[in-house]
Amino acid sequence: MDIRPAATLALIRDSDKGLEVLLLQRTWKASFLPGYFVFPGGAVDDADQACRAHIAGPDDSAISQTMSLSEGGADYMVAALRECFEEAGLLLAVKDNGELVGADHPIHQSRQALFRGDVSLQVLCLQHNLILPLDRLAYLSHWVTPPGPPRRFDTRFFVAVTPENQIASHDGEETIDHLWITPQQGLAQYRSGERLFSLPTLRTLRVLHDFTHTGEVMRYAHANPPEPLPSEPWPARRRDKTIVLEPDAPAYDEARKLDPEGAGTTNAVIVPGEPVEIAAGVIRLTSPNPGVMTGPGTNTYLVGHDRFTVIDPGPEDPAHIERILQLTGGRVDQVLVTHTHQDHSPATSLLKQRTGCRLIGRAAPAGASQDSSFFPDMEPEHGDLIATDAGILKVLHTPGHASNHLCYLLLEQGILFSGDHIMQGSTVVINPPDGDMKAYMESLYDLLAEPLSFIAPGHGFVMARPEATVDYLITHRLTREHKIARVLKKLAPVSLKNLTTSAYDDVPAAIHGVAARSALAHLLKLEQEGRASCNGDAWHSTRHT
Repeated sequence: MDIRPAATLALIRDSDKGLEVLLLQRTWKASFLPGYFVFPGGAVDDADQACRAHIAGPDDSAISQTMSLSEGGADYMVAALRECFEEAGLLLAVKDNGELVGADHPIHQSRQALFRGDVSLQVLCLQHNLILPLDRLAYLSHWVTPPGPPRRFDTRFFVAVTPENQIASHDGEETIDHLWITPQQGLAQYRSGERLFSLPTLRTLRVLHDFTHTGEVMRYAHANPPEPLPSEPWPARRRDKTIVLEPDAPAYDEARKLDPEGAGTTNAVIVPGEPVEIAAGVIRLTSPNPGVMTGPGTNTYLVGHDRFTVIDPGPEDPAHIERILQLTGGRVDQVLVTHTHQDHSPATSLLKQRTGCRLIGRAAPAGASQDSSFFPDMEPEHGDLIATDAGILKVLHTPGHASNHLCYLLLEQGILFSGDHIMQGSTVVINPPDGDMKAYMESLYDLLAEPLSFIAPGHGFVMARPEATVDYLITHRLTREHKIARVLKKLAPVSLKNLTTSAYDDVPAAIHGVAARSALAHLLKLEQEGRASCNGDAWHSTRHT
């Protein structure tokens, strides 16, 4: 799939409520991000380059250097201004007398023609003798759409102060609503599920959250252009052959972290029983239990140098346990478990017998999938600190996938041992009654407040850019929740089976049985929030949905 260059403009203004930003709601008929609230923006057109003759401020060479491009940086900025005019009716342009274009300028009559493609922005600038002041824009962030969506964009985000003498209006086709909102309000409404925001929108709101007025934002953005995202292919090996990993490959982040010189020494596949030193004092050893739910197998982490802390020893597999003992020399002080599902904790009993280590984790709740043989010597609380030979681990209670789920954060290196709270390549199963969607979402939000640098999941490779990963998981769940809420409102009263058929019409019918468990988790979350109710086998929508 081609990744199209695109540009977005966050327009900000000062108000009696504080700093506000303009958001547009995409139509529910859109194939990409339907119903989402976004900043004005869209794809860069070939015609945008022709506007370079009508720009003021830094030239394309200087702009491109700031954006880590060989050329064409100015075209992104022009595209941001053009898309903002088309979608929001706001044009940041200067007349020949140096004044900003106002609401009564005749160029506004050409908005629809520009939107339809009947005329170019370059022609309009020439016709009205207008200059595009690119020095009024600041480069704020860079985002590449992750794999999965039907369209992918390489988007540059810019920020600018709104021209005071113009009024915003959505276009009524691609966008169906608009609003001015403070970043604080936007983040609160996102967390409550009231509005849908994409990952880059959320990131931008979080950046703007820290400022009180437009001048502060612009000074910050001009002085702090974003670091370029990793984009170049990276060498690795697979079955003793050198291959090249693209940025979307599962092993890409790990290869860049472990092989920063690009020598091609890292493995592009996870091999059970083969130790991988993912960080100073941290070895990953994968258990030989691959499967649909476990991927290449359960990751066991050996933390330490001379004395060891073992995280998630995995199933009761004698060969895997012997490998742990071999790599640690039997010097295991403690075994930590993230949760007590059968692929994570059963090996603890044998390790305790062999080493006398203490067991740390939370006792198993009821359920056939739980390891009832796990008896911890210590049940840590959220925020507790555990000393290891490689640094301090902070305990984070992260219920959702399991009520007793814990993550462990190696503070000095910012590595989160996420168990099944965050997995690579798939979303985790939330299966009531022990699985709790509301608790899962709140646990994800809480992780955004932690100083994370990397995620070491229970299944899969090391993942970089933790905030983007967490944001993606939240957005994915909220997108499904909004669809379930809309189906519920349309069909209620409705059975779980019929609701699943409609709300999961984008997944194969063969897995609707599994999807129904996820749908139930969402419905129970809506019920906890007063947005749904159940009477017998029938689910109802409340007036708050």
